[in-house]
Amino acid sequence: MKVVSVNIGEKQSIKWRGRKVQTGIFKYPVNSAIFLGKTGVNHDQVIDRKYHGGEYKACYIYSADHYDYWKSLYPELEFDYGMFGENITIHGMQETDMFLGDVYQIGEAKVEITQPREPCFKLGARFGTQKVLKQFINAPYPGAYLRVLEEGAVKSGDEIKLISKGFEESSLKDVYSLMYHSTKAERDQIHRLLELNDLPPGLIKALKKRI
Repeated sequence: MKVVSVNIGEKQSIKWRGRKVQTGIFKYPVNSAIFLGKTGVNHDQVIDRKYHGGEYKACYIYSADHYDYWKSLYPELEFDYGMFGENITIHGMQETDMFLGDVYQIGEAKVEITQPREPCFKLGARFGTQKVLKQFINAPYPGAYLRVLEEGAVKSGDEIKLISKGFEESSLKDVYSLMYHSTKAERDQIHRLLELNDLPPGLIKALKKRI
């Protein structure tokens, strides 16, 4: 896997349900390296820290390989890297092959996969329609949030190397499916996930809601 773009967002105002809301989802590529800190990316605007940023969501990565799928649904839109609010756009990332607890070296930083992305209305603002939320939930391409184990700079062109594998039966694709599409037959699988150590609070909440 390889970094194809690093992206930073500035604070913008959007209208939502008749009021102005600030967001940092409008991220665009930058030519310089970005610095991954323990609770966020330096100089990147994160507005609602209840749902973004922090220890378990310090950085969001998304695959450039998935962009063609979305371009086919929204051919009228201009797709810059960072379209999904990701700080790092990656080539070669597959949610079927990445697991909770996987540890990677990205540039100077060492990071851990913590959970799939949960889309909110601000993604709809970026796409100009809220129907993208249901499409995102139904597509097996959530991307991944990262915990930063060792801070460091990341730039376009950096290689991404697996250091250690995480938990079996917890691929990003499978966990994402359990969060939104699980049935009663998969309760035991959810309970096994909930037994894992140090799951993000947001993921715990989403899995318990399915139960």
